[in-house]
Amino acid sequence: MSANLKYLSLGILVFQTTSLVLTMRYSRTLKEEGPRYLSSTAVVVAELLKIMACILLVYKDSKCSLRALNRILHDEILNKPMETLKLAIPSGIYTLQNNLLYVALSNLDAATYQVTYQLKILTTALFSVSMLSKKLGVYQWLSLVILMTGVAFVQWPSDSQELNSKELSAGSQFVGLMAVLTACFSSGFAGVYFEKILKETKQSVWIRNIQLGFFGSIFGLMGVYVYDGELVSKNGFFQGYNRLTWIVVVLQCLFPWSHPCNNSYFPIWL
Repeated sequence: MSANLKYLSLGILVFQTTSLVLTMRYSRTLKEEGPRYLSSTAVVVAELLKIMACILLVYKDSKCSLRALNRILHDEILNKPMETLKLAIPSGIYTLQNNLLYVALSNLDAATYQVTYQLKILTTALFSVSMLSKKLGVYQWLSLVILMTGVAFVQWPSDSQELNSKELSAGSQFVGLMAVLTACFSSGFAGVYFEKILKETKQSVWIRNIQLGFFGSIFGLMGVYVYDGELVSKNGFFQGYNRLTWIVVVLQCLFPWSHPCNNSYFPIWL
């Protein structure tokens, strides 16, 4: 039963990973009349949905008691301000990372993005060794070297890239590559930092995700105001939103739940 559950989880993970990348890429390149949806607002909406989902899970764990839910949230979040503030660092990095992924998929094709973004496994490994004093075996290091080689081959110039030059300019490809590489380093550091916090405390992952979502929403709203404030005031917060946009937001919201390695909470390659 446990083996079947693992394979089922793996299948769902592969489907959700692929569907998220493809739908996000399609939503950012789809040509429609009117303004395109703002990625900064999509990040904020996803964070708010994460908070709601985690609150529902805590509510379920507290035997569907509103009184118990209120007590847990009050005791674990409001009464522990220093513990809550520790999540501000990874939350800010995750918010930056989520915005960078939209930039990357707006400038890279889905296949190149998907392969290059796997470098987060390498960055997570390096931060785990340096911050958590973990030791990797020979086969693990060999796997990381193969990963780096594969990413290098994907980025190697080819004739097919010349054929796609009309769609993606060299400048946009460079922007996309820098965005995904920055996201890889931010994902590795924030994930290992968050894993360290989880190991040092007894709070549940759902409480920690509520704390992450709270700070993520604040940082996300700041990003909306700084970068897209004028557009929001002109066309509204939900400008350009359609059914596809909401699918992307929901997948972005649910993705870390089914694949913890996305945020590097528990690196499964170890």
